[in-house]
Amino acid sequence: MFITFEGIDYSGKSTQSKLLYQKLSAQNIKCRLFREPGGTRISEKIRKILLDKNLSEMTALTEFMLFSASRSQLVSEVIRPLLRKGWVVICDRYFDSSTAYQAYAGGLDMEKTDLINNFATGGLIPDITFLLDISPEDAFRRSLNTGMGKDRIESKSLDYYRMVRRGFKSIARNNPHRFFVVNGIKSQEYIHSVILKTIKKINQKFNAL
Repeated sequence: MFITFEGIDYSGKSTQSKLLYQKLSAQNIKCRLFREPGGTRISEKIRKILLDKNLSEMTALTEFMLFSASRSQLVSEVIRPLLRKGWVVICDRYFDSSTAYQAYAGGLDMEKTDLINNFATGGLIPDITFLLDISPEDAFRRSLNTGMGKDRIESKSLDYYRMVRRGFKSIARNNPHRFFVVNGIKSQEYIHSVILKTIKKINQKFNAL
């Protein structure tokens, strides 16, 4: 089973993906958790380039192609082999992020973006995608509370993130068979419980959760 988490930065998706991974591991379910970009030696090197605040001149197309290269390596080297063995794979971001960030907000051609997303992943589509939805204003307030510096992408404007959010919501509407939208403002415990209930409804393998 392939499960992905999406949302704008500081939506809580990374927290929820970790909570799910910890829950499944505690139940002795074979699972792995990855983040995008990253997850392989090559992908982690690409991540450093993508998040480098000193590379502010990077275009949306360059950004997209780098994400796609990182994702292609992750899928071929790690995700597909694990899925073939029957493992559960959880990914913090996947190609829906590229569609929302670089196409909807970055202005790239949607049809070409979809083609490259499909090409880079070999057509691998998640079984379930959880979209943690919060406003950019709420995300900005959360970022202040962390006390951590922002990377290159996190430093973009609120208007940019408003477009990203609209992009995610549009993608979810167009893919109702796999997308589950969760209110990201709710408590961590509540969101985690919703995620577990949703997974149990879809796959009986997880009834014991």
